[in-house]
Amino acid sequence: MRTTTPRRRWRSGTEPATARSDLKLRFLLSLAFTPLFALATLGFALWAAASPAFGAPSRGTLIGFAVACGVLTLFAAVDLAVVVRRRRTEL
Repeated sequence: MRTTTPRRRWRSGTEPATARSDLKLRFLLSLAFTPLFALATLGFALWAAASPAFGAPSRGTLIGFAVACGVLTLFAAVDLAVVVRRRRTEL
């Protein structure tokens, strides 16, 4: 009987086996977009609070945009923390 070997991920041969992401670029992007998304969240939330109930755009749409920007803020902040931790351990 033939034993099965675990399937390896296919590689084209041009990338290194231990490839890592560009931490400097991720740091700069996270540093730029965390406050941008936080301000957008605040702006959409304030706009939704001040908008009339049946205005255009609707209050629900503005709340949806505020929630989406809040999720992106959280994602960028977590990525920033991960990048900072990795940069500290590599030095």
